[in-house]
Amino acid sequence: MKNFKYILLILIAGASLSSCGYNAMVEKQESVTAQWGNVQNAYQRRADLIPNLVATVKGYAEHEQETFTQVTEARSKATQITVDPENLTEESLQQYQ
Repeated sequence: MKNFKYILLILIAGASLSSCGYNAMVEKQESVTAQWGNVQNAYQRRADLIPNLVATVKGYAEHEQETFTQVTEARSKATQITVDPENLTEESLQQYQ
């Protein structure tokens, strides 16, 4: 009978301790799930930024293309200038500066 009491006591203690461990495991699983959700949110926020960056770069590329075209045209016009020695006056030189 004594052995039966000890066995019953051990079974009850084991059952109560196992439920504490189960609750801790569930709590840790929920914590992991919440943290993984934070990771996914960070990745989504990062993915949402990419189209904005692409649009910014495209807009800047258009501006750069216009600037490059204007500089090229200005250089070609500057090399086409012919200087007539008869017209070398201060006023005509100031026009090109």
